[in-house]
Amino acid sequence: MQSLPREGLFVLERLEQRGFESWFVGGAVRDLLRGAEAHDSDLASAATPQDVIAAFPDDPVLTTGARHGTVTVVVDHVPVEVTTFRTETTYADSRHPDEVRFASKLEDDLSRRDFTVNAMALHPTRGLVDLFGGREDLRRGVIRCVGDPAERFREDALRILRALRFASKLSFCLDAATADAARRGKDSLSLLSRERVQSECTGLLCGENARQVIVSYYDILSQPFPFLSAMAGFDQHNEHHCFDLLGHTAAVVGAIAPLPRLRLAALLHDCEKPACFSLDADGVGHFYGHASRGAKTAETLLRSLKYDNATLARVPLLVKWHDAPLEETPRMLKRRLNQMGDDALRDLLALQRADTLGLAPRYHDRLAHFDRLEAMLDEVLAQDACFSVKKLAVSGNDLKELGLRGREIGQAQRRLVDAVIDEKVKNEKDALLAYLKQ
Repeated sequence: MQSLPREGLFVLERLEQRGFESWFVGGAVRDLLRGAEAHDSDLASAATPQDVIAAFPDDPVLTTGARHGTVTVVVDHVPVEVTTFRTETTYADSRHPDEVRFASKLEDDLSRRDFTVNAMALHPTRGLVDLFGGREDLRRGVIRCVGDPAERFREDALRILRALRFASKLSFCLDAATADAARRGKDSLSLLSRERVQSECTGLLCGENARQVIVSYYDILSQPFPFLSAMAGFDQHNEHHCFDLLGHTAAVVGAIAPLPRLRLAALLHDCEKPACFSLDADGVGHFYGHASRGAKTAETLLRSLKYDNATLARVPLLVKWHDAPLEETPRMLKRRLNQMGDDALRDLLALQRADTLGLAPRYHDRLAHFDRLEAMLDEVLAQDACFSVKKLAVSGNDLKELGLRGREIGQAQRRLVDAVIDEKVKNEKDALLAYLKQ
């Protein structure tokens, strides 16, 4: 077993020296029992927030959650969260307890927690407390609610998405009763703040087991991502595909790097295919316009989930261009660089590569195409080739000297960039000015 975090041990020992029983709980215990390194230091303690503050007069103590019994001691710039043993009453809003009551026993605190794998406590000398079979569930790879799963989800609907996030992160599956309760309670996800839904969904999508979670629990995930229901069982009627549309989408998510913008683009890239489906006379499926329509849907959905502006700018762009052919020519790459920029173009190559991995295996030989494109892109950038206005060898002042003003300058700059990309003129000041004069 890995070691308990040093900062957490420091806080625990200080509290116990003052007579307050304290334990490691939550993620640190779960990770240590899995043989992984514990990154979080969450403690449950008999100490109240005021007791914790008094115990650390020389260390920063953050009191943001003190009303609910939680304060954070910062030890050598590392946060250690300390929560008083507590029980909770009813949850009128399916998210926050109507009342938090401090408890005197660890057992009361553990019994209020969400899943068995999170309801264990560990002490450096007293050992492990596991009242609900969490260690066995870790061994079996199961996410199971503490007590009645329907009641746990009625208390806090966000636990439904937390269960899926843990299943994705840990490569676990949901216990049958937990999965059934999650499905029956999924409509309550609409009551949650969009920011909290966004956070859990992003964590789920970036998990190691995201592909399987999407396929297994698409009916739950269709609450925040409605298009998933239409994908399930959807036959694309195309020899390139060996999965239904949901299976293809999940495969693309699993094949791309676990970065939020890339996983979201992978999830959304074919979101409008069912609405754009047509069948030709030979029985082959087509999806004309699905990319541009999907880009609009992606922007609307991501905006509703309160994603940041950078995500709102990048993901719909990738969805819009995901099926655009990329020729292996410097001219084409410069054109795409002009339209998208370096970072976005690299993301597009990653998305198209993952999209190819989601096809039938006999089409995977196309992957070599992306290797060549990436090498060519590196070469174009190494040459500092001109593909944007800022790389032109003439400035706005140069164009003013030709008598151009206002909007005319921007139009002339765009014409010059196009001409340089198309190799009609060299990116040299005299040549560019002569080209304009013509």
